[in-house]
Amino acid sequence: MDLGLHDKVVLVTGSTAGIGFAAATQFAREGAEVIVHGRSLARVETAMELLREHVPNARLRAAAGDLATAEGAAEVIASAPMVDVLVNNVGIFEATAFEDITDSDWTRFFETNVMSGVRMARHYLPAMLTRGWGRIQFISSESGIMTPAEMVHYGLTKTAQLALVQGLAARTTGTGVTVNAILPGPTRTEGVTTYLEGLAESLGMSVEQTERDFFAKTRPTSLLQRFAEPEEIASMIVYSASARATATNAAGLRVDGGIIRGLI
Repeated sequence: MDLGLHDKVVLVTGSTAGIGFAAATQFAREGAEVIVHGRSLARVETAMELLREHVPNARLRAAAGDLATAEGAAEVIASAPMVDVLVNNVGIFEATAFEDITDSDWTRFFETNVMSGVRMARHYLPAMLTRGWGRIQFISSESGIMTPAEMVHYGLTKTAQLALVQGLAARTTGTGVTVNAILPGPTRTEGVTTYLEGLAESLGMSVEQTERDFFAKTRPTSLLQRFAEPEEIASMIVYSASARATATNAAGLRVDGGIIRGLI
């Protein structure tokens, strides 16, 4: 199936690893020109080298900057002033008891997970509306609907992204622009792997047993009963950004492995 992305310019924020890297790789396979983003140019260049091993004919550009700051966002925009597809993937997570989340933690999470996408969308959406075509995605989470007790601050930022999608999508009425959210469930990214390894060590358990316990106790409603692979999430990202997904707008597209129960 031709997804109609071969002539599109795609910016995937936070694309040096994990879901972002998987999405950048799949966009490159579709023939899009992909802007690989990370906080440092060195890390971006390393990711681009690895991506070219997967897709030798990939058309790639680099953009570096910390999107948790206005200055970093301006650097990225200067490197990529025009895009057809914006994937707001930058994000952080950590498990912290609610009473231990400081004001600075709340600010850090909001700036990174929410304001990064606000800054990017604020720049790119007007031009998309003028051209009459564009795709903006926010990589949210099942935690945006079912706030996890162990990371309330993370869940709140993911819910905020869903509100952003609704508000921005309302501005696209009658155009070829769409704004959607992707809701992954627990995914085997580098950060999650590190978290699991640390948790296993602290509990004196194997990583495999720790993973089984996680789904048995922390995410018991999961139908998948395993961590999704980044490539599984990327497939939804790329399809919903494609020319084939014109009627998909203001949607929360679940790739959560069945954690969220109910037809929502």
